[in-house]
Amino acid sequence: MKYGSLIVEKSEYVYLKRILNISGYAEDFEAQKSLQRLSDELKNAQVVDESDIPGDVIRFNSFIEVSSQNGWKNTIQLVKPTEKDAKQNKISILTPMGAALFGYSEGDSIEWDFPSGKKLIKLEAVKQVEKNKQLETSILKTNY
Repeated sequence: MKYGSLIVEKSEYVYLKRILNISGYAEDFEAQKSLQRLSDELKNAQVVDESDIPGDVIRFNSFIEVSSQNGWKNTIQLVKPTEKDAKQNKISILTPMGAALFGYSEGDSIEWDFPSGKKLIKLEAVKQVEKNKQLETSILKTNY
């Protein structure tokens, strides 16, 4: 891991802890296992201000080019659960892939349990959308 632990922006950390607390009832065992692992990793995460988060760290709305050892390669966008859209490769944080990526950075490799088994994925590239102010605004308006 490039930075030694997950790096998470403060408002995203608060939002993520909130949705992890209410999503503890995932129907799928692998999804539940992935969310528990993410929750455990967040315990040791570096929680930083917006201005201190490196540009290559995966956060909400990041575009990530991922590949696996079996030759699979794809570009996905990590989004809030309400914005997921498989046809547009928008992956929810509450999926095993979303949970696996959050807080890691470009160049990292991650071994994670997916529904199809344990896989090693490589984070080839990370691009950010223009400031995550959109997320901060929606966090304040979200009611659970």
